[in-house]
Amino acid sequence: MANTQLKSVATLLLLLNFCMYVIVLGIGGWAINRAIDHGFEIGAGLQLPAHFSPIYFPMGNAATGFFVMFALIAGVVGAASAISGANHIRSWTADSLPAAATAATIAWTLTLLAMG
Repeated sequence: MANTQLKSVATLLLLLNFCMYVIVLGIGGWAINRAIDHGFEIGAGLQLPAHFSPIYFPMGNAATGFFVMFALIAGVVGAASAISGANHIRSWTADSLPAAATAATIAWTLTLLAMG
């Protein structure tokens, strides 16, 4: 009886978590696209500067690029952990729990890294 109630709560939290990672991936993808499109423009007769980076973020400060990269990595790993969690909810056995818990722990750690 209580096992069924926990399964529905876990499903709700898993869907909420997956939606959060999709939103992080969407915003991070937009930031990368903006950085590639508007980051650095050079005229026909000019040379590239010595410290040229192909992904220069026109918004934020010098650390913005690192945080966006870490957020994209955390978003991909988090979405993969949500898929692993969905597999655990589908089977709901003790054998599938360690894989889902490990993936969730790694995704949580990368999310903390992305938050700075």
